[in-house]
Amino acid sequence: MRQLAIFVGLLFSAATFIAAAETHPILPIGSSAPDFALPGTDGKIHRLSDYAASPILAVVFTCNHCPIAQMYEQRIERLADDYKQRGVALVAIQPNDPNALRIDELDSSDTSDTLDEMKIRVSYKHLTYPYLYDGDTQQVARAYGPQATPHIFIFDEQRKLRYEGRIDDSYRIELVKSHEARDAIDALLAHREVLVKHTGAMGCSTKWSEKSADRLVTLKKIEEQPVTVDLVSKEDLAKLRTNPSHQMMLVDFWATWCGSCIAEFADIEDTLRMYSDRDLSLVTVSVNMPDEQASVLRFLQKKHATSRNLLFSSTDTVALQQAFDPSWDSAVPYTVLISGDGKVIYKEMGSVNILELRRTILANVEAEYAGFNEYWKGN
Repeated sequence: MRQLAIFVGLLFSAATFIAAAETHPILPIGSSAPDFALPGTDGKIHRLSDYAASPILAVVFTCNHCPIAQMYEQRIERLADDYKQRGVALVAIQPNDPNALRIDELDSSDTSDTLDEMKIRVSYKHLTYPYLYDGDTQQVARAYGPQATPHIFIFDEQRKLRYEGRIDDSYRIELVKSHEARDAIDALLAHREVLVKHTGAMGCSTKWSEKSADRLVTLKKIEEQPVTVDLVSKEDLAKLRTNPSHQMMLVDFWATWCGSCIAEFADIEDTLRMYSDRDLSLVTVSVNMPDEQASVLRFLQKKHATSRNLLFSSTDTVALQQAFDPSWDSAVPYTVLISGDGKVIYKEMGSVNILELRRTILANVEAEYAGFNEYWKGN
């Protein structure tokens, strides 16, 4: 019994230690702004001291992948623009460790949260506020304690924290009734007390590096899934084109001898892994000869291709091409995105622009809120 008690005690101590290690408290009101020196999407290192001349500093922790953060990008842009002439500085920081993000957690984004991918988002959405990267060490994020993206911290002229929490009360802009961040800034500009000093931050949880093991577990599960390839006939291809599954379907025609196909194959498979929970299916169709099935399968297994994989069942490739698409008389790769009702919403003869493809998927996939789709329909 004594040994059992000791063992239980050790387990409790270990659990307590782990819980403590994973606790990231929010910077208390009245605290001084923690220092930072972080790389930005503009290629510069941004320091806290760079903003010393501004009477108010707003630090917003946000990211690429979170759909709630996406809904706030233009609000952050307007917040920065509206108060810039009044001396308010705004800095956005991406706190997530990209290695702690599972691929299925990218189901609402075209990219992940690396610095290079942040540059892609800034260009796509024409963002002008400083957007800094803290994903490698998360030292700054640990000092501030953002609980979700977005999470805003507002400091006065002495760089004392006067407000932290949400920007406003709804990610659906048509439902917004209160503007806590603006209220706090207005109060500080008027040398008044900030009445509401804390609110909960609603969004995707911060992806701390401690969660990187979850990503590895997900990848291992993907690698353990069986990979197969089946022969496909003209009749099968004609039926495939009608999309009898009634869910969005991506069809990728490729070959093992096609360098462009090989180069983009991993991105195509990753697209399935990103959006499979969003009612997207992927069918790969190899235009290799049917007697090359073994080599095709080896390649698919090497790439852990968990999609539905098909191979031309005949050497009459022209007839098979025509069965799927009479207008297709060119080479591979050939990629088609078909809606649930059978409409072609993306088609590319040649290498795909993977970002354009993913944005098309996100603009058309069924979403809980129409704003999530609208975000991807234009820049």
